[in-house]
Amino acid sequence: MKMVSIDSGRAGWLAALTAVAIAVTGLGGAPAQAAGSGLRGWPSRSDGGGPIPAGADCVKPTVVLVHGAFADASSWSGEVQRLQNAGYVARAVANPLRGLTGDAASVADFLKTLSGPIVLVGHSYGGSVISNAAAGIDAVKQLVYVDASAPAVGETSAQTSGQTSVLNADPDTLFEAVPYPNAPEGDADLYLLEDVFVESFAPDLPEQLVEVLWASQRPATKTAFSTPSAQAAWMTIPSWYVIGGDDKIITPESQMAMAKRANSQVKVVPGGSHLTLISHPDAVTEQILAAARAVCAGN
Repeated sequence: MKMVSIDSGRAGWLAALTAVAIAVTGLGGAPAQAAGSGLRGWPSRSDGGGPIPAGADCVKPTVVLVHGAFADASSWSGEVQRLQNAGYVARAVANPLRGLTGDAASVADFLKTLSGPIVLVGHSYGGSVISNAAAGIDAVKQLVYVDASAPAVGETSAQTSGQTSVLNADPDTLFEAVPYPNAPEGDADLYLLEDVFVESFAPDLPEQLVEVLWASQRPATKTAFSTPSAQAAWMTIPSWYVIGGDDKIITPESQMAMAKRANSQVKVVPGGSHLTLISHPDAVTEQILAAARAVCAGN
């Protein structure tokens, strides 16, 4: 496992995490463009998508981004803009959030419509989805986990949250459970309660934005979190991790353990919440770009 920290001076547990890394590396290459840089310079395509040539010997991979529970595809907006500015095709797909088996199949079906190499990125529960969706799809060359679960075969998403995760509290204090049509007995749609969303899901974002994100969250079913993973694509596909240093949903310690067993290259975002994809899009994009460059390097 290789680790990259964007704040090497932070004390405490971050220093301890650094000690478990095999090597400390830089990400190299040009930095992502700043947010708000406008549409100029974005790749213009008339064919509806597909890989963009990166030179005589390499085709830039398509980056596919899979959101997690209590969010939607728009949560990747910052990364999509930066990736497009860097000349990549980026697709943020809708995760059904109906259950791990069906969600992974939906993403896998989408991946099969693409041509060329793919970097597959998952946030939170989306990490479980990409771990299953990528299995058997040779075009997926790199996996990127962002504040995410990377379950082993037989492990559920809920089991990856970590011992000190707020999700270990009484479910009635965490979720609003809402019936949905034709639900299996005992299943329901889960919405995060407002105080949990504000204080634990996204505490590093402006309060007004967090209120909008809470009000517009997409629910996931109970079974999405309790279904054992059937695949662990990280066992055969190189992987990368972005870990929010103050993630209260999937603890940094749990994510580091998953990254270590996957031999992932790790970037820790000090102070980052469970939504570093929104609060720290530059850091997240840098790790995705590193994975994309690894495709062209043949790694």
